[in-house]
Amino acid sequence: MPQESKPALLILADGTAHQGHAYGAIGTTTGEICFNTGMTGYQEVFTDPSYFGQVLIMNAAHIGNYGVKETDVESGSVKISGLIGRNLEDQYSRKQAKGSLDEYLKAHAIVSIEGVDTRSLVTHVRQKGAMNCIISSETMDTKALMEQLKAVPNMDGLELASSVSTKLSYELGDAASSIRIAVMDYGVKRNILQCMVDRGAFVKVFPAKTSLQEVKQFNPSGYFISNGPGDPAPMDYAIDLVKEVLKEDKPVFGICLGHQLLALANGISTFKMHHGHRGLNHPVKNLITGCSEITTQNHGFGVDPESVKKASHIEITHVNLNDQSIEGIRVKGKPAFSVQYHPEATPGPHDSRYLFDQFIDMIRHSKN
Repeated sequence: MPQESKPALLILADGTAHQGHAYGAIGTTTGEICFNTGMTGYQEVFTDPSYFGQVLIMNAAHIGNYGVKETDVESGSVKISGLIGRNLEDQYSRKQAKGSLDEYLKAHAIVSIEGVDTRSLVTHVRQKGAMNCIISSETMDTKALMEQLKAVPNMDGLELASSVSTKLSYELGDAASSIRIAVMDYGVKRNILQCMVDRGAFVKVFPAKTSLQEVKQFNPSGYFISNGPGDPAPMDYAIDLVKEVLKEDKPVFGICLGHQLLALANGISTFKMHHGHRGLNHPVKNLITGCSEITTQNHGFGVDPESVKKASHIEITHVNLNDQSIEGIRVKGKPAFSVQYHPEATPGPHDSRYLFDQFIDMIRHSKN
């Protein structure tokens, strides 16, 4: 922790309270509490737009010990609302680092607390489920903080994707490429885009509420439906667009929120998970190949298994080996598929990057 620290207080919606030390910016912040079990990649996690509106527990005992670096990011800013840690380190060892985690969080105005028994806290969240919380390092008035916490909206029913989407469209890759991918940005991560560019694609990223008519002016040969934060069910604008895109019979690939939107566009319901999946080591089985993959995940909503089973035009392609939740689907008779996890997985593992190859191959086959 920093050499000079102030007391900080964490309170959950069920009244559970933890005292600790201030880290990062001084202030008060709120959001839905969640946890990530990864030991590395913390900077990529903090800048993932899918974490927008959430206060994150990092379950590893030491976070910040290799500092921060300008290139280890998934977006232009830190997206978490707050950070909770056992030992949030001020000292770092990586020579390439450009500063400490404490300096980084202060620069992005992220209120954090350390000195918390995160293993006990994670156990509590696993048992009681996701809920809102508040962190403060500017007041220890429990009653006042609880009143402020009551005003925080629940994640269930909350549309957040349009808040993190790009405001202006932009392009990446070789403009001369015949593989033209329209990316619907609901909170897309930079390394997802890079995985497509690395495979020779020319991508154009569109704001969340762009009309299909405008997107089609790009003359895409495939569509990508991105990850993002919040509840997919209220995203009528995105669900309607995916329905229209499917009519074109061009390749469609969705990741995470994009997976849920593909399901909703096909009449399959989604649901709020008890506490979600977030980490770097979730085992997933590919039902097509029979192979297992170690995956990176970050989602608090899922595709309803019973609803999928009733949809005769949908095939389940991947399942989570921990809880049998739906991790991948494809639309029968159409070049459209999606996965709940993150195959771009930076810094890793890279077991699932073959999915980008499949998408590119699907586009090439469709064009021919």
